[in-house]
Amino acid sequence: MTTVDARTWRRAAFALFTVAAGTNVPTPLLLVYRDTLDLGPDVLTAVFGVYAAGLVPAIFLAGPLSDRLGRRRVVLPLIVAAAGVSLLLVAAASSLPLLFLGRFLQGAVSGAVFSVGSAWVAELSAIAGAGAAGRRAAVAMTGGFSLGPLTAGLLAQYAPGPTTLPYLVHVVLVGFGLAAALSLPETVDVGRVRPEARGPLVLAADRITLLTVLLPMSVCVYAFPSVVISAVPLLVETSAPPVLLTGILAGITLGAGTVAAPLQRSVGRWTAALGVSLGCAGFVFATLGAGAGSPVLLLAAALLLGSGGGRARD
Repeated sequence: MTTVDARTWRRAAFALFTVAAGTNVPTPLLLVYRDTLDLGPDVLTAVFGVYAAGLVPAIFLAGPLSDRLGRRRVVLPLIVAAAGVSLLLVAAASSLPLLFLGRFLQGAVSGAVFSVGSAWVAELSAIAGAGAAGRRAAVAMTGGFSLGPLTAGLLAQYAPGPTTLPYLVHVVLVGFGLAAALSLPETVDVGRVRPEARGPLVLAADRITLLTVLLPMSVCVYAFPSVVISAVPLLVETSAPPVLLTGILAGITLGAGTVAAPLQRSVGRWTAALGVSLGCAGFVFATLGAGAGSPVLLLAAALLLGSGGGRARD
């Protein structure tokens, strides 16, 4: 059996990071697509949102599939597929249907990798005796979410081939992620028959909490960062380089959420209230920044909305 130590789960986390880094590469490029394809804000918002249409079902379907086939047989082909999707998005520079298809497939591939890869990282961490197994996968993914748009925004603003080079960089990064994952051991006993879970998904005693706390918080988790990542860059004009600013806004928003989420224990039961308060303050700064065309106010909004979403997530 392959020896499992800290280096093993770190290779799995790195592979997860490389896939996550590609998910928001198109975000700062939306401004480029707006000009090259002559797209309006409604179409650009749809391009941004179709990612979720692929993401959500893949998250739910991939886990049970990997329980039957094993983590390796699901994750490794999907890492290759993540590179293939980035190459497809290179071709989407002149085709709106390909852009929609690429974003949908990016969501589907990413959702499957996030679901199964997170379990893989946690299982390898547990075998290695490392603590905080769940946090390791979350940090790997959100690190990719943050650095991906930052890098893409910088390259698209100042380097040649704004709709090509960021994706090619991601393809190279995914290649390293695949190399790191190839020798990872399987953590699932594929031959073992698992009894099906029985009973309701939500206990009757938990339904009120689900409807009054968890459901509103789930809206905040996505509404807070989505506003500053998608709506603000498309609708607000500032003196800053637009593509670079969009990448920075996305990077700060998602990075702040990553940093804020683990701080829950210091606030305790007030974490949800604090998250909502930070998000509301972020909306105020976003409104002021949009009216004044101020990059500084928008960056403050990104920090607050990202922190609010991160707090609400935990």
